[in-house]
Amino acid sequence: MRVLIVKTSSMGDVIHTLPAVTDAVNALPNICFDWVVEEGFQEIPKWHPSIDEVIPVAIRRWRKQVFKIWKSPEWRSFKNEMKHHHYDCVIDAQGLMKSAFVTRFAKAPTYGFDKASAREPLATMAYDQMINVPKNLHAVERTRVLFAKSLGYTKPPGNGSFGLPREKFGKKSEDERSLVFLHSTTRGDKHWPEAHWLELCKQATDAGWSVKLPWHSETEKQRAQNIAAVSNHAEILPKLTLTGVASVLAEAHAFVAVDTGLGHLGAALDVPGVSLYGPTRPSRVGTYGNRQMHLSSDQTAGLDNHELMGLIEPDQVIGALQRLLEE
Repeated sequence: MRVLIVKTSSMGDVIHTLPAVTDAVNALPNICFDWVVEEGFQEIPKWHPSIDEVIPVAIRRWRKQVFKIWKSPEWRSFKNEMKHHHYDCVIDAQGLMKSAFVTRFAKAPTYGFDKASAREPLATMAYDQMINVPKNLHAVERTRVLFAKSLGYTKPPGNGSFGLPREKFGKKSEDERSLVFLHSTTRGDKHWPEAHWLELCKQATDAGWSVKLPWHSETEKQRAQNIAAVSNHAEILPKLTLTGVASVLAEAHAFVAVDTGLGHLGAALDVPGVSLYGPTRPSRVGTYGNRQMHLSSDQTAGLDNHELMGLIEPDQVIGALQRLLEE
């Protein structure tokens, strides 16, 4: 049985889909998967041993120049790739108009969330089979239910497995107590104040930790430099691929993250983590797995979303790390 997964973005959403793949392979040993994903995240599905072919798309880039792309060789190549394989079914694990649009280029029965379950109910017009999945579940569990109902098996009890052995990416360092600060996120109201990062770095390194600071954009690099300036035991990493960041996380003892896809990557690799949330609900989209702790600001405080993150103090984060690593 050959199945096409459509889950294009974001990074956290893509990572959240991996346990459903593991469930399906354990229940249906003869199944194999291809995956349509945004070009910037195509490394992630390739990490799972049960993904055969990854088909990159560039919807984020294409929609900025729709009429030019429509007639381009790149678009024709994508359509041809979608039609190249025979699929027994297609699962839209995203429930958005953009993902539903992509499913129509594969000639196979299409499964997706029903109107009560999809993030964009109009997307259901593209599906042959609509699946009801409660919205109050964590995103990982919603996708596990969707796959189980679409493919006809019972969702296994307990937590799902991402299928990403930590040792595939690196071995935890025995020589130092290392923390990774995942300080970058795309939404401004999910950022933790830079002054809090500086204080956390000072407290962590004074307590004997070393701190590693990945970055991607120049803005993130500048923030990393500012944080690292408070301690000789803080290291600014070179610009890394996602696989490179995964290797750094795999070797670390723990991470601290804002609401970012890299935090979900750390959790998927079974690295202990403390994640900070302001305007979002960790019960629905928080890091998922073992030894994950969520710190949330008080959303009843009457503050603007951009101010909520500042309510989480560095002392709280240090305390959470200590409790987490004592477990």
